[in-house]
Amino acid sequence: MRKMTLLLVVMAFLALFLVACGGGDGGGDSESVDEPAEEAAAMSEGDAAAGEGKFQSTCAACHGPDAKGLPNLGKDMTISEFIGGSSDAELLAFVKTGRPISDPANTTGVDMPPKGGNPALSDQDLADIIAFIRTLNQ
Repeated sequence: MRKMTLLLVVMAFLALFLVACGGGDGGGDSESVDEPAEEAAAMSEGDAAAGEGKFQSTCAACHGPDAKGLPNLGKDMTISEFIGGSSDAELLAFVKTGRPISDPANTTGVDMPPKGGNPALSDQDLADIIAFIRTLNQ
């Protein structure tokens, strides 16, 4: 029980750290994201196996290691209609811009920073993460 509590506290701290480092001016659109033609054309197919490690090191801080979300942080990605109804190019554009608290579609009250707070992620890294998320989304 103590280990679980400690784990949750550490994960919450990491999530707050990522939010603080990611900034809040991402300006992400609401539920629909315009599909940029150049991103759709340039986006290569993601590698889900490579994306799993990248997901664990960046996204899991808020969305949980199983992508089922963490209370008061990230949403459950396994049942997300937004993910299921968006193209890979739309998800890429969304993750690149994030979703600030001020966005009316933000229902968590927590800023989703651009690239999950990890500016070092390339478009290919994000494509890999998206491919991994697709394996989890029902």
